[in-house]
Amino acid sequence: MTTLRKVALFSKEYPPNIYGGAGVHVEYLARALSRHVAVEVRCFGAQSSDDPGLRVRGYPQWEETRRGTDPRFVGAIDAFARSLAMAKDTLDADLVHCHTWYTDISGIIAGQLWGIPSVLTIHSLEPLRPWKVEQLGRGYHLSAWMERTAIEQASAIIAVSRETREDVLRLFAVDPKRVHVIHNGIDPEEYRPVAGADVLSRHGIDPNRPFMLFVGRITRQKGIIHLVNAIPDIDPQLQVVLCAGAPDTREIGEEMEQGVARVAAGRPGVIWIREMLPRADVIQLYTRAEIFCCPSVYEPFGIINLEAMACETAVVASSIGGIPEVVIPEETGLLVDPGLTPGTFEPADSVAFSSALAAAINRLARDPGLRHRLGIAGRRRVIEQFSWEAIAQTTLGLYRTLLTPS
Repeated sequence: MTTLRKVALFSKEYPPNIYGGAGVHVEYLARALSRHVAVEVRCFGAQSSDDPGLRVRGYPQWEETRRGTDPRFVGAIDAFARSLAMAKDTLDADLVHCHTWYTDISGIIAGQLWGIPSVLTIHSLEPLRPWKVEQLGRGYHLSAWMERTAIEQASAIIAVSRETREDVLRLFAVDPKRVHVIHNGIDPEEYRPVAGADVLSRHGIDPNRPFMLFVGRITRQKGIIHLVNAIPDIDPQLQVVLCAGAPDTREIGEEMEQGVARVAAGRPGVIWIREMLPRADVIQLYTRAEIFCCPSVYEPFGIINLEAMACETAVVASSIGGIPEVVIPEETGLLVDPGLTPGTFEPADSVAFSSALAAAINRLARDPGLRHRLGIAGRRRVIEQFSWEAIAQTTLGLYRTLLTPS
């Protein structure tokens, strides 16, 4: 078996340009892998660093991708253009590992050009996000084609949960032997309970009153509108803190504006933080929150639940996708069935889903003993099951099975 010397990671997101769980995953995986092999990260942006064992190169947008086309197509066209640039540049890695549809096709192209295996990690799947037509127009069909082509040709596929693996096998023509489950991870030394309340005061949160927290992008996938609709039924003793930015589209941004304005008019203590905060600030919010809520309608894994659990915060989350592999009901949190209509990501009864979220949140709000027990067990589970070093070792083991003798 050939010695594994160097790995290339291709990703849309990499610090400082991170807005979702996939970017967090790549950042920490790169760091953990670099303790064992050389790593080169190619990503979207202007990043440039050459630390020992971890080189990072950003690829800026090519202005031509915006010219003379439907503005909705730009995201997919830009991803294809940058993927081609990433793949064609001289590559001395033994293997390329891509993350999300934005760069998946680059792994296939690089594999053909440089004669190396390609690995994909599935953080989400385009066929399961049909609402992206609202964002990308027919560019969605290009993104879906890029993803399908890459998945069906990759040397190996990593699914971040068992549920995601089943989705891959159901939706794509792939040999089950090529699809492996390796969970997301977290650094429990960074994500841990911290002292202080300055972040709360800075954003208008009363540090002397309990609050429930949401952290995430404003997108259909994250189910935030269902949580907003639940706010009138949430215990008024709880402040509701929505750390939510980066709306996918103008339409959902406007829907969020209207929804928050409506519920805040009839209830005090609704605080909307409209920006993606620095990690240290979010960790303080996780720590000080009584309850964290993840109301997603599509979530292959849900790394935000791990982040909250690592900070000893009790979780209320949707019982969909990979979340039940992270949040153990009645042990580390409470799960709520969104009651999705078969074949869709819309609750059959959105009012009932919102009411169920509120009921679970209220149960925890009124039972400090249960909150404490769930929080302690949550952090223990993170430490035992989801460290990045363990995930890096499993990933390296998969890489080595793909290398052929020189």
